[in-house]
Amino acid sequence: MTTLKELAKLLNISVSTVSKALNDSHEISENTKRRVNELAAKLNYKPNRIAQQLKTNQTKTLGVILPTVTNPFFAEVLHGIETKATDLDYDIIVCLSDETLLKERRSLELLSNGSVDGFIMAVARESQLEEYSEHIQSVIDSRVPVLMFDRVVNEIECDKVVVDDFQSVYDATEYLIKQEGRKNILLVSNIEELSVGKLRISGYEKAIADNALKSNVLKLGSIENVEEAVYKCLEDDPSIDAVLSIDHITGIIAINMAKNLKRSIPEDLSVIGFGYEHTHLLSSPKISIIHQKAHEIGAMSVKLLVDSLKAEEHQLQTIVVPSELKLGESSKSS
Repeated sequence: MTTLKELAKLLNISVSTVSKALNDSHEISENTKRRVNELAAKLNYKPNRIAQQLKTNQTKTLGVILPTVTNPFFAEVLHGIETKATDLDYDIIVCLSDETLLKERRSLELLSNGSVDGFIMAVARESQLEEYSEHIQSVIDSRVPVLMFDRVVNEIECDKVVVDDFQSVYDATEYLIKQEGRKNILLVSNIEELSVGKLRISGYEKAIADNALKSNVLKLGSIENVEEAVYKCLEDDPSIDAVLSIDHITGIIAINMAKNLKRSIPEDLSVIGFGYEHTHLLSSPKISIIHQKAHEIGAMSVKLLVDSLKAEEHQLQTIVVPSELKLGESSKSS
């Protein structure tokens, strides 16, 4: 394996100059950088990561803890994390909590022994239900930075990247009322117990109250047969003229159940759900969505964490990534 010393000897320059050239230092001329990088590529030089870690006391690795990757939102966030980490010359280690407190805690304990420089995480469902976060605070107290995204613990002081959950649902509800003239909007949720679910329901209820309409919320968190519950709700109340889903799946279920009831979409019933770039491909008619920009959330999380690792003094931040209402065939055009 080619070493820095060998590159320096072949180029008749110092090891320090070679190192600085490979790290794109402003102290080195562009001509020297070009010579060094061309020879390094020709000889297939690879930096010794272990040596770098010992020298800088950094692993150049980030720990990522996700509740699941079966939810397309988290899968796309992970893609954004991986892409940005690669751009910044960081590696990632991914652990899944499977929505459990035990696995979330074990993942933090496993990686906080010097394996990673910091963590990016969305809190597990069980952790939020039990309102338990001591394991996260313990990692922060040990001076390993933690960045939370999407599902966060408000009481913990750390960097956060979140969606505008309240405002995005408020605006979508307002759209259905003001632009489409809907009067009986059913909000459907299977995440009402999570922090993001609570914010989204609050956004809906505020818009409903502001327009002097009646709130109509179907909570599915503890219901096993979700399709049957949505079908029965639509069947029992034919006056429902819009469905607003605050998760990534029940909006599509609402479209399917409405079709089974021979209700025309969007003439009889408008449907808006939460989703990602390609969610509209999963339903016919194509569903309108609140686009969460998951890839951007992942990339922003990495940038903020890496910036904090490099800074001598870091001011904690909460970055709100605005969502976008993307209209499809399941809602009327204004």
